[in-house]
Amino acid sequence: MRMSQTTASGVLAATALVVSVAGCGSTSSSSTTKSASATSTTTAEFTTSGTTSAPSSSALAQPTDYTGLLIQVTDIDAPIPFTAGPPTTNPNGQPGAAITFSSQPHPEDQNGLTVLEVSIRDTIQVLPDPAAAADALNSARAGQESVVKDPKTDATNVGSGGIMLSGKSPDGSKGVAVLLFAEGRAFVTLEFDGPADSLPPPDFVTDVGQKQAAAIKKGLGS
Repeated sequence: MRMSQTTASGVLAATALVVSVAGCGSTSSSSTTKSASATSTTTAEFTTSGTTSAPSSSALAQPTDYTGLLIQVTDIDAPIPFTAGPPTTNPNGQPGAAITFSSQPHPEDQNGLTVLEVSIRDTIQVLPDPAAAADALNSARAGQESVVKDPKTDATNVGSGGIMLSGKSPDGSKGVAVLLFAEGRAFVTLEFDGPADSLPPPDFVTDVGQKQAAAIKKGLGS
């Protein structure tokens, strides 16, 4: 059968239209799929980047500053003036605080008073509980040979288990008195260093110790 030229042209046009429509449909579907994929990827990326881990408790932990437990230079009641050095935290790598108070040595003044160098080293160690503080005190009592040679030992009314050791330094160059006591979960060492031919009065040592014990009791609630 012969097909007229007009009919053939119509068939070709219809075929081209079908192919064109099919092609457009395929492109639209592909674009929609790609768009959905991109949206999914973007959402996943946002979710991943938006997720943050909470900082660990160890990263937030900060060492406690115990310098507020130390007595002040104004607590030292003496006929000679003392100055306070800078307080330090965690002496010997242990939780606590320490400070040194020193006199200002000078030759004989108009009142006939000669002031030699005197220092008071105040060290507080804070332990987990009172039992640990008592153990630290007992250990320290037996470990003062490097500070005081053949010391005289006296009990004193300071804190718990208060004891004072006095004598000369091992090289004989200084007179030394060491007050040891516990207050709650704190263990305290007060070392008084002065001229070799004199020791601090026991009442003075006790007074400084009692003020330090009171400051710890107030600060730690012991």
